[in-house]
Amino acid sequence: MHLLLKASRAVDAINLRIGKALALMVLVAVLVSAGNAVVRKVFDVSSNAWLELQWVLFSAVFLLCAPWTLLSNEHVRIDIVNSTLPPGVRNVIDLIGHALFLLPLTIIMIVTATPFFVNSLLLNEQSFSSGGLPQWPAKSLIVIGFALLAAQGISEIIKRIAVMRGIIPDPYLAQRPALEAEVEQVVDAVEKR
Repeated sequence: MHLLLKASRAVDAINLRIGKALALMVLVAVLVSAGNAVVRKVFDVSSNAWLELQWVLFSAVFLLCAPWTLLSNEHVRIDIVNSTLPPGVRNVIDLIGHALFLLPLTIIMIVTATPFFVNSLLLNEQSFSSGGLPQWPAKSLIVIGFALLAAQGISEIIKRIAVMRGIIPDPYLAQRPALEAEVEQVVDAVEKR
């Protein structure tokens, strides 16, 4: 189990770094979008490549930051119900959810998206729009994103089993909800004024 936990920590570290690095792409996407809008309105010039770039940047953030979201325990769930359940029940729900729903979905997506990406790469598929971007880099994000999400799902399963066996403390018990932390920061900022 200790070897699996070591592998789990490695996956967590990789997805944490990728997530934090790519979260900055939101700013880049906003700047590209704003720049493209300004150039289009002021100079009456448009570029399909810049428009498609903002779509690819958004896709990269969405697909490659999803594992970080799962790692941070910020994924979508019914928190009102989940928070009222005992920790043991939550662990079982997480374990079953990751094993029976998350992992099969990620495997299906990887298996079906890989030929989609490979064909695009071999054809050097280009955008249908004039002056658009190549399509294969965007399609590769699907395979990479779901592979990282599958790895994070396995990492979460390993950690849930370790928590249930009493090998490690529950990493989520010490974690405060993001909304609670944000509210506290706003209150602190207001009080400092």
